[in-house]
Amino acid sequence: MTRVEQTSVRETVSRLWETEVVPSLSELIRIPALSQAFDPDWAANGHLAAAVAHVRGWIAGRALPGATIDVVRIEDRSPVLLIDVPATPGAEDRGTVLLYGHLDKQPPVGGWSEGLGPWQPVVRGEKLYGRGAADDGYAGYAATTALEAVHAAGGSHARSVVLLETGEESGSPDLPLYLEHLSPRLGEVSLVICLDSGGNDYQRLWLTSSLRGMVQVHVKVRVLESAQHSGLASGVVPSSFRVLRQLLDRVEDVATGAIKLPEFNVEIPANRQEETRATAAVAPGAMRSTFPLVDGMRPVADDEYELLLNSGWRPTLSVIGASGFPEPANAGNVLRDSTTLALSFRLPPTADSAAALNAVEKALTTDVPYGAQVELAGLEHASGWNAPDAAPWLAAVLEKVSTEVFGEPWRSVGLGGSIPFMGLLAEKYPRAQFLVTGALGSDSNAHVPDEWLHLGQARRVTETVAHTLDAHARG
Repeated sequence: MTRVEQTSVRETVSRLWETEVVPSLSELIRIPALSQAFDPDWAANGHLAAAVAHVRGWIAGRALPGATIDVVRIEDRSPVLLIDVPATPGAEDRGTVLLYGHLDKQPPVGGWSEGLGPWQPVVRGEKLYGRGAADDGYAGYAATTALEAVHAAGGSHARSVVLLETGEESGSPDLPLYLEHLSPRLGEVSLVICLDSGGNDYQRLWLTSSLRGMVQVHVKVRVLESAQHSGLASGVVPSSFRVLRQLLDRVEDVATGAIKLPEFNVEIPANRQEETRATAAVAPGAMRSTFPLVDGMRPVADDEYELLLNSGWRPTLSVIGASGFPEPANAGNVLRDSTTLALSFRLPPTADSAAALNAVEKALTTDVPYGAQVELAGLEHASGWNAPDAAPWLAAVLEKVSTEVFGEPWRSVGLGGSIPFMGLLAEKYPRAQFLVTGALGSDSNAHVPDEWLHLGQARRVTETVAHTLDAHARG
């Protein structure tokens, strides 16, 4: 097997991105393919199916010898697009490479800048704006373009399966069932490539070495059968909000944000502490300057190393929703009957999410102040993921692409977000190697207004995938 040729890979990737990928990806942006959590009528509305059909049509026109393309549907589950590309001669015994991405999107969210919109593709320099461009519509294009570049450059790859799901932004609720359903077809997965990630800048290759898990719960505290005049009831009936504050104090240290429950905390591995120091050194101030803090606001710590560990390896609580409150302009002198908060916890990569959820349930429902009623709903949990050590062939190709593709040393970082698929795959294929990377940057605006894809970084990531496929095939 001949090593894939760098110049040919770059020329093929650049040509395809300019002439094929950007036009098709732009059309994908126009499809409002909301994930099922944000579109209860997703099946009837047909936007997820339209996104799948659009990408399927594009891939069908690629130069991938022997490839088969299937839309896999399990009843009442959102569809999966599966592209199966047979191994090149001599690489048949290298197992299956699973290349992962997703086609569902977050809600549009208001507040896009003038001239931009969630379903309106706009190219400005190296930025392609639009919902789902960077998270994660580009991934299927990058994966198939990389495979095409390997063939064009005379390289090799093992059997490669591109799996594009349509439920990631909803926590991938259907993916375990699909994995079980597709297991006989996938065979023994020896390499997983996930492009639903990114890093701290666009100058180097960033690897995601870990992903946090998550626990979500909606907690409702009810104190009255019906709301009452606050002047008459206050001082006799406790505020439902105050009771809820007391319950949250059992879980979170209000001064530091530290999560008090032991099930949420782990010892951070020494190798992850070491890589975090290296990341802090190569991108000083990246975490402190990532987010648009209001004037005079400062992050929770001054030390970049501590901020990186907070984001990647320490548990956190965010209150992401609330109900039971009127708008301030409409608020009368009323003691409300109840308060509901949506709580989103991020867990360390190695924490047991089921145990963490049980601990939260117990903390919120045991010995409730004043005997108030507590109702829990929307319970969800997913464990995180911690990457295995890189095999020699993977370590070697990382150095190669750092020099030849990026011109900067690669770095790794623990990602604060969650990709439940990685934890599922790590359990199912414990001997597999993982390359979790992507074109997202800290300022790419995933999930919020003005989402954009860095086209230069996307091309370089595509080249990286091509070289990784070839190196894996050669072992």
